[in-house]
Amino acid sequence: MTMPSTSRTRSQQWFERSQQSLVEGVNSPSRGAAVFSPGPVFLERGRGSHVWDADGNEYIDCMMSFGALIQGHAHPKLVEVVSQTMAQGSHFAAATSAEVEAAERLRRMVPSAEVVRFTNSGSEATMLALRLARAHTGRTKFLKFEGHYHGWYDPYLLNAHSHAPEKLGPPENPARMPDSKGIPAAIFDDVVLAPWNDVAALERVMKQYGRELAAVITEPIMANMGCILPRDGYLKQLQSLAQQYGALLILDEVVTGFRYAPGGCQEYYGIQPDISTFGKALGAGFPVGAVAGPRSILDRMRWSEDMVLHYGTFNGHRLTMKVVAANLDLLSVDGAYQKLHAVGNVAISGLREVFRRRKLNAIVQGFGPMFQIYFTDRNAIHDYRDYCTYVDTHLYSRFVHRLLERGIYMTPSNGLHWIISTAHSEKDVAVLIEAADLACTDLR
Repeated sequence: MTMPSTSRTRSQQWFERSQQSLVEGVNSPSRGAAVFSPGPVFLERGRGSHVWDADGNEYIDCMMSFGALIQGHAHPKLVEVVSQTMAQGSHFAAATSAEVEAAERLRRMVPSAEVVRFTNSGSEATMLALRLARAHTGRTKFLKFEGHYHGWYDPYLLNAHSHAPEKLGPPENPARMPDSKGIPAAIFDDVVLAPWNDVAALERVMKQYGRELAAVITEPIMANMGCILPRDGYLKQLQSLAQQYGALLILDEVVTGFRYAPGGCQEYYGIQPDISTFGKALGAGFPVGAVAGPRSILDRMRWSEDMVLHYGTFNGHRLTMKVVAANLDLLSVDGAYQKLHAVGNVAISGLREVFRRRKLNAIVQGFGPMFQIYFTDRNAIHDYRDYCTYVDTHLYSRFVHRLLERGIYMTPSNGLHWIISTAHSEKDVAVLIEAADLACTDLR
C-alpha cells in the first residue's frame, strides 16, 4: 500500500540544484516545471509497479517512462541479463550475435517485418522511415495528421501541440503551426497536413496530393493527445487509399508497438503497413528504436552509390539488444497480453465508476494497457480538434497533482497517457481507484 506523499523537500532541493547545470533543470520539458508544479518529483528507485522519490515517498507508477517500461521496474530476468552482459562488454560497435537474436524475435512477432534496422530512439526510427519512403518512391511530399507526434525531426514538428480552437483554421485547410523555433519555413513545403480520423477529409486530401506523396505517416492510436482510438475501418481505409495513390504507409508504433498485441496495433487492427517504426516498449526501459518492413524497401540501405545512408555508433548496442531479446521472450509467454488487457480494463471501468458516482463530466478513453482521462462533456474525443476544443486540460492537471499527493505517480500532462505494465496488479488498481475517488473531492 502506498503512503501519501506529503513532503517533497529533497525533490525541491535537487530541482534547485539541477537548474545550475541543466536547462530548466531537466533533459526534456515534459519532465519539468512546465508540467509539474511547483517542480518535478525526483525519482530515485523503482521495483515492479512502484517507485520511490528522493524523499522516500512511495508511488504506484502509472506513467512507466511514457510507456517504455512494459515489464515494470527492475524485472528480475532483465536485471540478470544486464548484469551478465555488462560483465562481457556492453558495446563493441561491431557485428554481434545479440543484434541478430533481437531482430529474429522482432520478425517472429511482427508480421510485416521481413527485415529490421535498429536505431537508438523512436525519433531516429521515424527519421529513417521517411528517408526510405522518399528514396523508394522518388517523391518528396508526405502526409502528416494534426496532433500526431513522430519525434523531434524538423519536418514532423508541425501542429503536434494543442492550440486554442480559434487558431486551428478550417479542417479543409488547417493553419500550419510549427512546434519549434529554429526550423526554416521551407522545411514544411513538403508536408501535407490533414485532420485525422475523418475518411471524407482523407479522400479529399489524397485526391489533391496523393500522386505527390512519398508516404502517409500515422499513429494507429493517437497517443500524442492522450489516447484517441481510430474510428471503425479508418486505418484500413487509410491503407487502401495510400496504395491507390502509390504512397507508402508508415505506421508509427513507437508508442503502441508490443503493447496491445505481440505484433502491435497492426496485428490488432489487421493492417499491413509498408514501413513500421518501433521504440519505447521494445527496449523495456533501454533506449532503442527500430524500422521494419519488406526487403524491397529496407534493402535500399545496402551499400551502393544510390543507398539510403544510415549510420550510428550505437545502433544495435549489444547490451540493449540482449535486453530487447529477453523482453520479447517475456512478452511471448502465453497470457502476457491477456493480463495486460485484463488489469487495464479493470482500471478503466473503476475510474469510470468513480467519475459517474462523483457526477463529474469525465470520460476514460482507450482499452487494456493504455488509456487517458478527459474532463469533458463529450461522449468521446475523436481527433486533435476535439481535444483542443472540448478537453479541460487544466482540471486534469489539478486532478493528477492530487493523485501525486496520494501515492499515484503520473504526468499531469493530458496529452500523454496511463500505462499498464506486466508488473501491475489488480491490487495496484484498487489503490488507484481509492486515490482517484479522494482526488475528486471538490474537483470542479
